[in-house]
Amino acid sequence: MPRRTNPGTAAAGDDRKRPSIGSIRRAQQITTYGVGGLLAVADQSYIVSGLDTWDVTGEPDLRDQRLEPMLHVNGFRRPPAARVATGRGVRVRRFPATYSCPECKALKAFRDLSVGPDKNRCVQCSALLVPSRFMVACEDGHLDEFPYWDWVHADPKRKGGSPTACSRATAEMTLETDGRTASLRSIVINCSCGQKASMEGAFGKMALRSLGLRCRGTRPWLGREATESKCNRPPRTLQRGSSAAWFADLRSALSIPPWHTELMELVDAHRRHLVNKSDERIMEFAEDEGWLAPGGHSPSQVLRTVRTLENAAHLEPAEDDENQIRFAAGEPLRQEEYEQLCRVIEDTPENKHFVCEPPEEDSSDLPGIDRVMLVKRLREVRALTGFTRIRPPQGSKADRDRISRLSKSPDLGWLPAIDVVGEGVFLTMDQERLQQWESAVLRAGSDRTERMRVAHEDLLREQDWESPRSPLTSRFVLLHTLAHVLINEWSLDCGYPAASLRERLYASDEMCGVLLYTATSDSAGSLGGIIARGEIAEVSRSLSAALERASWCSSDPLCMEVDVNGVGGLNLAACHACLLLPETSCEMNNTFLDRAHLVGTPDEDFPGYFA
Repeated sequence: MPRRTNPGTAAAGDDRKRPSIGSIRRAQQITTYGVGGLLAVADQSYIVSGLDTWDVTGEPDLRDQRLEPMLHVNGFRRPPAARVATGRGVRVRRFPATYSCPECKALKAFRDLSVGPDKNRCVQCSALLVPSRFMVACEDGHLDEFPYWDWVHADPKRKGGSPTACSRATAEMTLETDGRTASLRSIVINCSCGQKASMEGAFGKMALRSLGLRCRGTRPWLGREATESKCNRPPRTLQRGSSAAWFADLRSALSIPPWHTELMELVDAHRRHLVNKSDERIMEFAEDEGWLAPGGHSPSQVLRTVRTLENAAHLEPAEDDENQIRFAAGEPLRQEEYEQLCRVIEDTPENKHFVCEPPEEDSSDLPGIDRVMLVKRLREVRALTGFTRIRPPQGSKADRDRISRLSKSPDLGWLPAIDVVGEGVFLTMDQERLQQWESAVLRAGSDRTERMRVAHEDLLREQDWESPRSPLTSRFVLLHTLAHVLINEWSLDCGYPAASLRERLYASDEMCGVLLYTATSDSAGSLGGIIARGEIAEVSRSLSAALERASWCSSDPLCMEVDVNGVGGLNLAACHACLLLPETSCEMNNTFLDRAHLVGTPDEDFPGYFA
């Protein structure tokens, strides 16, 4: 439940009651309206404040022994639920602070234009005020008001020369729209000194820098005093509702054995008495706690669990050089999950969050598929580690410097997270057939995967990377495209909305598998139907129907024959009519997709894996 806070006044532990302005779901506070994200409520606009202002009193800790050492935190907290009686919850701050009146056309700060701090009415004509449509952001995550006065008075020919004699403090600005077109040319900013300028050209990459305007390093979600000086990134104009204004940096992990067994939770709760202690001391403690009683745990189980917890810090992947991009699908975190998904994990009291069993039928008759596993119970922890603006995080060492902090304090010790439960179907590819297909792709000499890889590296160079190296492979494109066609097929076949299904990719030299699951807090997340899709007969039928559907698109031949497709040319034969999914379902933002990797091209110059 967001609570309004005046900029710069919020403080952790502040008990003053504030009015509620609306409500959002907990999951949205991680994925959509997290810290630093913009929130539109009725006719006003706010930005979600930093974690320092969140009231998480009474919220239970959320633990994940694999994610915590990787993210360097001591635990996670769920976003606070509504506390209407106390006036507490997630704090928000008004942003942008610049508003305009559609009647008298005045363009001023909200405090100078409104009749009161909580009343969204013009002091001159009582009309409802409108938040500024435009704001300024940079790639280091800073966010600021659009500099209307500078935009009107800076002369582009002088490139930062002295403006007119008009004073910023006394100038009266107005915003008018002639209504003749929907273009930026129709939005005109006027000053009382007689100067005026339209918004045309304001969205150019260097439009503000060319006028001598630099990023001021402001971070309104943390308060006025949280400004970072000497930012060298060029400021960019964004619309208030732009999707580029906030990209969440999410990390997630499945709760798998041995990390989330009943014994591991006991050991984790008493880690200060057990971790880095001798075997004798561990046995003494376990005996005192009654863990070794008849029908309980064996000494070897206790020791193995303690040592596993001690080694958790070693899960963090080795550092690569700054230009190496890494997909989450190939991280060591996924390697552990892949190994567990390939095993039979029975439904026992010890396995609280993960049950994985094979279907009754043999999967050897499925072409190209090696193993099918029914994940009858799974739990996923999703944590928000930060956010970026302008462009999404790419997963490299150098890219981490762009991820904006969620709190003023660098050692808060926790991050916001949610845990969701669901079920899914896990598929792995036939390794022998996969290697034969990869060899056939090389022999064919087709450059489809290479074109996507080059487009990825070109896009990174445009974003100021020096010599980036894309990790894209034919195996990854194949696996990702297969996940999309199956999600689309299941959403049509068994009634699940596509937004309630998700993909989790496992792709490296040792892995090639995909988990399709329904871990969502929505009511469609645990209906039980996804397990039925994992029976061999259903997988065979769904796969055949999905491949038949993928062999033709209503946009063909353009879709299949286009040289580049999607944002930055990161797709080939993929469009909204055939492959693209809701953003919540795809972990790669609907990029690196190509139907030809599944079914081949009509002229057979590129072999499809299932062709």
